Amino acid sequence: MARPKTKEELNNLSEKNFQKLFDLINSLAKEEQISNFSFEDRDKNLRDILVHLFEWHQLLLNWVKLNTSGTESSFLPKPYNWKTYPKLNIEFWEKHQKTPYDESIELLKESHINAMKIINSFSNDELFIKKHFSWTGTTSLGSYCVSATSSHYDWAIKKIKKNKKTLNK
Repeated sequence: MARPKTKEELNNLSEKNFQKLFDLINSLAKEEQISNFSFEDRDKNLRDILVHLFEWHQLLLNWVKLNTSGTESSFLPKPYNWKTYPKLNIEFWEKHQKTPYDESIELLKESHINAMKIINSFSNDELFIKKHFSWTGTTSLGSYCVSATSSHYDWAIKKIKKNKKTLNK
């Protein structure tokens, strides 16, 4: 499906991809859910993917909360920027190496609900008109929301499918 351009499309695709993600996870045997991937990558297992999604939800939630309460803040925390954010992803990975798999599921489910609440608190125009808010720079708030939800879920699905394919060889 094309990248969402309206609040309704964003809601629908985010919920659809979130459900697809958990349908895929639930199609795996418990052993497959907790085992390491069969390929080299930053994310070594399902838990790593789930906490990655959770942490990007937190970036979105905190950024929106700060900016809507009058505290100007960039999306990425200092000292990171869009050239150095891969280092932030590694920091997230390191932070969660002791997070239990079952906890990663609960963290993501709760943060998804909170991300959807934030999305639904804005109008279609607030989400999808570029530069509607000064703190979104040259893009729209909706673009950040798409990246943190529907598009990110699609990324996770592809990674899990890649692992599943290598397991079935």
